[in-house]
Amino acid sequence: MISFPGKRLHVPIIKQRMKVAIKLARLLLLVAALPVFAQPAKPNIIIILADDLGYSDIGSFGGEIKTSTLDKLARNGLVMTQFYNAGRCCPSRASLLTGLYPHQAGIGDMVQNKGVASYQGYLNDSCVTIAQLLKKAGYSTTVAGKWHVGLVPSAWAVNRGFDKSFTLQNNGSSYFNSQPLYNDGRTVTFLNGSQEVTRTDTSTYLTQAITNFAVEALEAERNKANPFFLYVAYNAPHWPIQALPEDVARYKGKYLTGWDALRKQRFAKQLATGIVDKSWKLSERFENVPDWNSLTDQEKDKWDTRMAIYAAMVDRMDKSIGEILDKLKAIRKDDNTLILFLSDNGGSADDVRNWSYVTQKNGTPGTVNSIDSYESPWGNVSNTPFRLFKKNTHEGGIASPFIAWFPKRIKGGTISREVGHLIDILPTCLAVAGTTYPHEFNGNILTPTEGISLTNLFVNQPVKGHNALFWEHEGSRAVRKDNWKLVAEHGKPWALYNLKTDRTETQNLADQYPKKVAELASDYQSWSRKVGVVDWDRIK
Repeated sequence: MISFPGKRLHVPIIKQRMKVAIKLARLLLLVAALPVFAQPAKPNIIIILADDLGYSDIGSFGGEIKTSTLDKLARNGLVMTQFYNAGRCCPSRASLLTGLYPHQAGIGDMVQNKGVASYQGYLNDSCVTIAQLLKKAGYSTTVAGKWHVGLVPSAWAVNRGFDKSFTLQNNGSSYFNSQPLYNDGRTVTFLNGSQEVTRTDTSTYLTQAITNFAVEALEAERNKANPFFLYVAYNAPHWPIQALPEDVARYKGKYLTGWDALRKQRFAKQLATGIVDKSWKLSERFENVPDWNSLTDQEKDKWDTRMAIYAAMVDRMDKSIGEILDKLKAIRKDDNTLILFLSDNGGSADDVRNWSYVTQKNGTPGTVNSIDSYESPWGNVSNTPFRLFKKNTHEGGIASPFIAWFPKRIKGGTISREVGHLIDILPTCLAVAGTTYPHEFNGNILTPTEGISLTNLFVNQPVKGHNALFWEHEGSRAVRKDNWKLVAEHGKPWALYNLKTDRTETQNLADQYPKKVAELASDYQSWSRKVGVVDWDRIK
């Protein structure tokens, strides 16, 4: 018997309790040695938007231009072959940022106020941007590039959720300075936050300046624990077609085979890689474009130069995206970052040399002294295999290349034929960030988002598709419901196409299916009343 003050315990009991204590201590040591599993960090999000880039311009969508960075993202990510934009710069940006149709955000057309709420020309108080919502969810937010969703201060990036912003406010700019493109009083404005920035002829090439700002913003995120949202909106390859001489030199002479041969070449590549369906026909050459073989050698040289400049602009943009990816890897954020790449509309048919209000038409092609465009012949190539251009609601104007890259989440080499639209970008970002779309924001009741999350596609699962998608821009209008599309350019009658067998819109079926025309036309009218579409002839 061992005596303790106030108690007497038998030795066997003491030994038993000591054994229990030893086991408990060992268990505690084991638990302490286990790794601590923190909650997974919220993913970073980068959206990269090209300007006036056609469906077939990058390598992974059929192009011959060297776009090794984007092609790598496509190989290691998800490609969507049926993704849509809103057909032009401002409306597309409004939809991307807000998850709404452009009219619902106040930008049914451009940034000029047409005197109607849905065409006021700047983001309204009934919409909220991706940046505003992600900032509330703990993200830091940066934008670099073309803004173009309102010239009034309430619509500036700095007042729409972005912590850091370097923005081109207008539709376009010289790539070497901020001098006016027009002689009608319109100016070119760059903002750093709320401060205006002047770019001179010795300024860094615009694509590089946008990239530099994005890269610097990424460097600032190196040691931060919170996630970031980066929106990079390149002005390239929007006119004026201006490029660095060394980039142009790599492409000069490569387009002397002409636009007819190049459209066929791109189409063949699209067929071989599965980007387009084998049942589709290549659309006819645009009616205003001459047969390449009818041109003189001097004319061929002029057109070769124009396309060489355009290709150089795309090439330089791709290299710049490579710089962003390099920095992302350097700060060790690449494994937890979603990157989305797309274009705001199809290739352009703008013939700016024939516009009376454009300055500096006769300088050396591709330089600061030349305001020029590649026009409908090469725009028709950019939009292979589709018809028409930017500003049109035929497929050539609204079909966008789309790439999503998300290491360890998205299986590389995935091609999806699901239908998506810019209105889906905001819901997708919110789903990735683990947050939701609110009923109101800063005291304003919000218009409910029109989009759906595409995150199921990241894991090769089906998405709940849209019942229908709609477009209207300056009287050009369209509705897509399942595989049926009803479309009409301004002042033209409706045409009907079965996109499953004829996405290139070569066989108008309106006369064969009048009931389908009536059904879709009725759907369009209901939508147009809902979002505030106004007869273009009344407000243009």
